[in-house]
Amino acid sequence: MTRRNRFGGDSADDANSAGSANTADNPDSTAASARGKTGRSPFSAMHTGPGRALTAVYGVFALSATARAGYQLIREFDVAPIAYSLSAMAAVVYILATVCLVIGNRVSHRIAIAACAIEFLGVIVVGILSHTHPEDFAKPSVWSNFGSGYGYIPLLLPLIGLWWLLRVGRRASRS
Repeated sequence: MTRRNRFGGDSADDANSAGSANTADNPDSTAASARGKTGRSPFSAMHTGPGRALTAVYGVFALSATARAGYQLIREFDVAPIAYSLSAMAAVVYILATVCLVIGNRVSHRIAIAACAIEFLGVIVVGILSHTHPEDFAKPSVWSNFGSGYGYIPLLLPLIGLWWLLRVGRRASRS
């Protein structure tokens, strides 16, 4: 009996159990055996426990930051162009992180780490600039005042994201 994985393809586990005699001739079975008996990527741990919650929070922030930035750019751009452009940048980072967390493979894992690092750096830089140059931040952005308008979640979220992603990376390198 052939099982389908969540993307509609045959399970690599079934390909291995079907009795492929020579794995050197079958690159798919070699890749599957490198991933282990389940045929899942070691980075699929990004989809378990805290990874699911992290993905959900990033998804909510991606939607809210995109909606806010879209409205601000269309309706009020001339009021605070720097702040609103930074809100748009934050939205792009949140979307990128969300998509990479959902994909959950080696490449998306690395991109998600970079997105979290950029997000954290952005929150710090924009937080400092919003205090030192308040005239440029006549209206708040997502990252203004270190994300105070969002309960400082923009400051904490990338740290939690980096912690989880690095933990998954260590676990994947052991397998």
